[in-house]
Amino acid sequence: MKRALFALAALAAVAAPAMADQALATAKNCMACHAVDKKLVGPSYKDVAAKYAGQKDAVDKLALKIMKGGSGVWGPVPMPANAQVNEAEAKKLAAWVLTLK
Repeated sequence: MKRALFALAALAAVAAPAMADQALATAKNCMACHAVDKKLVGPSYKDVAAKYAGQKDAVDKLALKIMKGGSGVWGPVPMPANAQVNEAEAKKLAAWVLTLK
């Protein structure tokens, strides 16, 4: 019984941060253009994570793009600026995206 409870608690601890950040992405309307594992208007979050894997400044780069927008990296459709996302939220979102495999 203790092992089952421990396993359940461990699973919840791993899933909770990911769900919380996906919830933030949903709340900030990021999921209108992005999905975790497929291209919508913009690239999938897994594709973004793969592109920026191993880059030491990836969180800061992505956080800036989240807040200010960008163009040309993923094709002709520009990503608009997200004024509703503050710097701390942008960094949290960027860090979460980079954990996706």
